[in-house]
Amino acid sequence: MSVAVWDLPEPFIHRVKAMPEHIDAFGHVNNAVYNTWLDEAAWAHWDSFGFDKKTCVIARRGMAVIRAETDYLASSYQGDELDVAVWIVASDGRLRAERRYQIRRADTGKTIFRSLWKLVCFHLDTGRPARMSTELVAHYRVLDQVGAALNKNKTIE
Repeated sequence: MSVAVWDLPEPFIHRVKAMPEHIDAFGHVNNAVYNTWLDEAAWAHWDSFGFDKKTCVIARRGMAVIRAETDYLASSYQGDELDVAVWIVASDGRLRAERRYQIRRADTGKTIFRSLWKLVCFHLDTGRPARMSTELVAHYRVLDQVGAALNKNKTIE
């Protein structure tokens, strides 16, 4: 039996549990719930830097999803515990950044979902693109180990 590994090193992991309200008419977690979990993981990751939502409000800055690429690989069901991993995989330190997500079953390590979110910083008052605040720049940086893994994968592709 092989040991499941994360797609990239140094993931930030946020555990979720599929609850009755997450289940749709087909008996599995509704597709829209995954996006909610990704958002929860992103905020938990942000909080892990010692920031909170008020930090964004004070700076009058936020990050908005401008494109999402998602692969649903397997279903999840009521009672499943899932690990939602998030990485910052790109950032220009000014306006744009990218987050990659991977969701695995906590019990088996099987990957059931992957997504890439492309983001842009915007001004909370105008809704227009704006430079990242100091806190956003600090948070949206690619870890060295992640950058090295991404570069290694580029040479393989």
